[in-house]
Amino acid sequence: MVTASHKTRQVPTPRVLIVGNYCHDVLIQNDTVVGESLGGASSFIASVLDGMSIPCSLVAKVGHDFRYQVNHIPILVPASKTTVFHAYFDSGVHENGNQDRVLKRTLERMIEICDVVLVDIQALIRDFDAVDGTVKLVDLRETGFRSLLPRIGVLKVSSEEAVFMDVEEVRKWCCVVVTKGEDGCKVCWKDGEMEISPFLANQEDPTGAGDSFLGGFVTGLMQGLAVPEAALLGNFFGSLTVEQIGLPKFDSRLLQRVKDEVQRRKTQCLHYEGNYDELMFLKPEGHEQFHSSLGAAKLLTQHSIQESKDCSGQPKLAVNPVNDEAMQTADGKP
Repeated sequence: MVTASHKTRQVPTPRVLIVGNYCHDVLIQNDTVVGESLGGASSFIASVLDGMSIPCSLVAKVGHDFRYQVNHIPILVPASKTTVFHAYFDSGVHENGNQDRVLKRTLERMIEICDVVLVDIQALIRDFDAVDGTVKLVDLRETGFRSLLPRIGVLKVSSEEAVFMDVEEVRKWCCVVVTKGEDGCKVCWKDGEMEISPFLANQEDPTGAGDSFLGGFVTGLMQGLAVPEAALLGNFFGSLTVEQIGLPKFDSRLLQRVKDEVQRRKTQCLHYEGNYDELMFLKPEGHEQFHSSLGAAKLLTQHSIQESKDCSGQPKLAVNPVNDEAMQTADGKP
């Protein structure tokens, strides 16, 4: 779950607040463990925001066994263990790897202090068995969150999860973005809907693709883009994520090209920078060209990486360094 810009400042500095979990992902393909990595929705979202230089804060908790180096330090609960998620990505299986759940009072507080709140439906419809931790999905109408929907800016839902809600009903209250994997996504709001084109990708692991989509979507909004452009950026980062196993590493050359394209896009069309509580749904002129430019940036970077691999025998990714900071415990002590 992500939000944008605090209301309490007289002259607000745009900033994103991420509320969710860090997890330990065990990646399994054809009954074989092929890798273990940092996971959880927060890590995927933060990876995109950090890569695109979007200021953000993150609230997440982990157990005493957490050993990952991260930019955003979680709260340590010494008596607990970090959530473990077994991500199966055999052919035909699509898991988001999102084990987050949010309390109603947490969402209410986020709505109070932030201009726009964007929610992944998994945070609302997951029900955990108190005894064995088994997870099941329940209909959105059976949760206590339905009354808060008119105060939410955007609700993200995958096409598989859409059966647990009435899209036609919810779109009257807030924007609904339905992600459809290789088919892109659909943006629905009370006055209309539109399909947003996908990007070609060689899928290796779908884990976290929806979270990376949300990170890209938020990046677009924070940069002053209209909702269709932001959704296009979401599709772009989702396509990058599925091409890697585990938490993706974004090439710094690609990120700079994307930043340049976003900046050019901002100068080409009207935007609403600073008015984060007013989403703009009109598809600006030149939308298809923006899609082509992002696709070209991805292709150019892939060619550069392949050339480096051909010369040295190993691919060379220029990635941003990871900060190693002291972890904060639940009582505020390092």
